[in-house]
Amino acid sequence: MPDFRVWAPKPERVTLDVEGAVHEMTRSDDGWWHATVDAPSDARYGFLLDDDTTVLPDPRSARQPDGVHERSQLWDADAAAWTDGDWPGRSVEGAVIYELHVGTFTPEGTFDSAIAKLDYLVELGVDFVELMPVNSFAGTHGWGYDGVLWYSVHEPYGGPDGLVRLVDACHARGLGVLIDAVFNHLGPSGNYLPKFGPYLSSASNPWGEGINIADADSDEVRRYIIGCALRWMRDFHADGLRLDAVHALVDTTAVHILEELSTETDWLSRQLGRPLSLVAESDLNDPRMITPRDRGGYGITAQWADDIHHAIHTAVSGERQGYYADFGSLATLAQTLRHGFFHAGTYSSFRRRRHGRPLDTTEETGIPATRLVAYTCTHDQVGNRALGDRPSQNLTGGQLAVKAALVLGSPYTAMLFMGEEWGASSPFQFFSSHPEPELAQATRDGRKAEFAEHGWDADEIPDPQDPQTFQRSKLIWDEVDSGEHARLLRTYRDLIALRHGEPDFADPWLDHLTVDYDEEQRWIVLRRNTLHVACNLGAEPVRVPVTGELVLAWDPPDIGDSATELPGHSFAILRSG
Repeated sequence: MPDFRVWAPKPERVTLDVEGAVHEMTRSDDGWWHATVDAPSDARYGFLLDDDTTVLPDPRSARQPDGVHERSQLWDADAAAWTDGDWPGRSVEGAVIYELHVGTFTPEGTFDSAIAKLDYLVELGVDFVELMPVNSFAGTHGWGYDGVLWYSVHEPYGGPDGLVRLVDACHARGLGVLIDAVFNHLGPSGNYLPKFGPYLSSASNPWGEGINIADADSDEVRRYIIGCALRWMRDFHADGLRLDAVHALVDTTAVHILEELSTETDWLSRQLGRPLSLVAESDLNDPRMITPRDRGGYGITAQWADDIHHAIHTAVSGERQGYYADFGSLATLAQTLRHGFFHAGTYSSFRRRRHGRPLDTTEETGIPATRLVAYTCTHDQVGNRALGDRPSQNLTGGQLAVKAALVLGSPYTAMLFMGEEWGASSPFQFFSSHPEPELAQATRDGRKAEFAEHGWDADEIPDPQDPQTFQRSKLIWDEVDSGEHARLLRTYRDLIALRHGEPDFADPWLDHLTVDYDEEQRWIVLRRNTLHVACNLGAEPVRVPVTGELVLAWDPPDIGDSATELPGHSFAILRSG
């Protein structure tokens, strides 16, 4: 018989409703309530608190077949039909990651339809699929960062069984899986956790009230977070997590929750006999994030490196607004590529204060470049633009190829955002489907007001609640094999194959990397042992003081005895003798 348990220290009485039948629950001193009830394996159930007649979903619900406001449904992880018993796992360090949003990756927007595209990803050469959040959130479609039931899988995508099939299919093809997990806030619709206990803190962040990980009675909340994280890797066989905006986790305890999570993830890795990776999104530029625990760090496997994105994007595109203000020069690009962080105890004009701390990048004592994730774009760097426009909607094919060469030719762990490899023409806009009219209107008004402050006409901002905003953001797969799209795709495939096949590209140490550039001529060269990644960021041809055997290029260069002439907006990878 199923044992129903719920942590609810706040109410004086909790009763269990299973398929309409009500059962009393027994409270333990630690705030947990228990009841063992004869129920079918797929029973719908929920909890009633004190005298409230509203049946609430289980905070640790595995499945929400009717949405986040309705009853939970039992789901047995041990009964899942896995075939990946021989999957050895793989670490994320040095890999090529492919970030995708399940709802817009395919026309159908489901786990099962994504499976049909996995062979394409294998041919592309990526190593990991990173799923934007798949936990349950209100409405049918959205980015997923407003989740409220972290343990359950969004039903319109296919629910927990669909996720099992997708992860299993990835492993069958040699692809690892990362799941994006959000532990820094809860969504505005369907968040019933505060009725059960002290899940929220006195702190706040840009998305609402913070999570109680350091205030009174926070121990069980921390276990709620860590238990959820481990569950994705244990029950759903994920190879790791991407941890959203960890800088918004306010933890004043002696053992930071990220260190605790890192410790328990390593323990689970040993139990499962395969590598597990944690990748943090952090804008702190704090080396402790990716420093091993035995050296005083948190022990996170890797972290997103926005400075690298900003340095590459601004140098190629010329954009300098907002947080791009300190970037744009080739000197800044070279500095960032060599050191990982640009702001490393230096003044940030956007923040109007000093920011960050230097990384130790030496082979003897430092942190390898593979613990930083580099990218030309992400869901954030596209979707948080006013119009959700991709670089491919503003740059030439050559400029896109240059950005790809700088990322994939670097020593960093690399990440692609779905569709960038063919210069997808569809935008990736901010979309939501809040069922509450007042919340829907607040989302519309907030989006327009945010960009009106930056000079945008409010009428130009896409309505997040308009279903067409969601539909516009879906990839157009028919364009993959046509014209310049196909040419860019071939270049991405060749770059990834070169990255995987060349020993010189396997060197993870930044103190082995040399970067030369000419600010006026707009060229930059990454020298990685015998391989030289030469890029012309300008529109006119330039002579670059590098030569050798041509390995790969966007446009054919003219290679001389002492220099190579690169066409405008192009790159060439040369091997010295």
